[in-house]
Amino acid sequence: MDIAIFSPGIYTYGAMLIGGVLRDAGHRVSLTRAPAVPADSLLLASLFSTQHLLDPAIRDLVRTHREKGGKVYVGGPVSAAPEIVLGELAPDAVVVGEGEETVVRLVAEGVSAALPGIAYLDGGRPVVNPPAPPASIDRPLPLIPGDIGSQSIRGASAYIETHRGCIGGCTFCQVPRFFGRKIRSRELASIIEEVRAFSAAGATRLSVSGGTGSLYGSADGEMNPEAFIALLHGMAEVMGARNVSSPDIRVDCITDEILDAVRRYTIGWVFFGIESGSARVLRLMGKGATVRQVEEAVGRCREHGLRVAGSFIVGYPGETERDYEATKDLIARLALDDVFVSGAEPIPGTPLADLAVRTPRDKNPAFVPHTGEYRPLNLTESEARCFDLMMHADMFRPQMRLVTDEVYATYLGEARKQGQDIRAATELILRYSPSGA
Repeated sequence: MDIAIFSPGIYTYGAMLIGGVLRDAGHRVSLTRAPAVPADSLLLASLFSTQHLLDPAIRDLVRTHREKGGKVYVGGPVSAAPEIVLGELAPDAVVVGEGEETVVRLVAEGVSAALPGIAYLDGGRPVVNPPAPPASIDRPLPLIPGDIGSQSIRGASAYIETHRGCIGGCTFCQVPRFFGRKIRSRELASIIEEVRAFSAAGATRLSVSGGTGSLYGSADGEMNPEAFIALLHGMAEVMGARNVSSPDIRVDCITDEILDAVRRYTIGWVFFGIESGSARVLRLMGKGATVRQVEEAVGRCREHGLRVAGSFIVGYPGETERDYEATKDLIARLALDDVFVSGAEPIPGTPLADLAVRTPRDKNPAFVPHTGEYRPLNLTESEARCFDLMMHADMFRPQMRLVTDEVYATYLGEARKQGQDIRAATELILRYSPSGA
């Protein structure tokens, strides 16, 4: 069978993984980043953002493909809310949960009430068949496109999956809800074989994926630094240390041995999800880490000669002006090498989404008009904090970055776009929420 896998904008690892599974099942599979596929192909849409459900190009692709008699199945992180996917896109089915086994059966057998791990419409009513228990995460090599080297996701050609699950319970994150909180790690030999395949296909840099990279090989809540070090060493032997990165490490999941390995076998950066400088907001977010742990972790990284980036979330429902000022103060103290700022976007299936729906608009920073110094810009409170924090962070880098008119306009545009996306996502979730009906 001819199967086209559509992954909007980038080749995600999930799309390449499913492509490899279907290829090894005997199908002719192609990958595309553009919303255009052959009419005679079965279409698999691998969607990783709530915004994809609202994208006119994607909606038109699904509609026209079905009107021409083609089958359309949707998978990816958006499947955490299958009722929303069915309501907005009306595909033939949604693959729910970890879909390696499900998608092979779905392609071969079609939609069936007996098939676990799918959702579909029956007379206009959504039916959701719960997925089977997670299977082994051993798999064939991904379907790696020939132009993978042209892709850059935060500097990497691709993020490869080394394990599934996360011990954290962050309320804004899908990972522990999609993959669970138990760590399931792949065999090192399988990962290195995959790294070689990516390198042979032209990948210039690879990053470790899987929630928190340093949890690779851990079991029963105990880290396994030796396994993680062996992973980085093996990847660096293939790619070269300057072409490996290990982003997204929790501040409470580091050791001296791990930090030494990151310095020796990677580009030398550590990325922490810091999120807030307010202890109260961190508790609301379910971070499981304290401001003191953040400060100690950043200090330890510097002792090991590493550069440190931090991500921050502003406009979380319930965040006060005092909470926001605490975040600004923390950024000033940390003087991070790079900072990523985003608004609190509710992802379907997360506690944050439930909170956003329950929070009245006059209490939600994503909807409350900003009345402070940026009032002439017509921003919401969340947008204003996002914009302000981007500029504030530039003042406290080790090498201060000058906020030119161009930088100012870029930050303002990004804050406005994020605000628009957050409001659209909130409205979408509200449409399908019992409390919003």
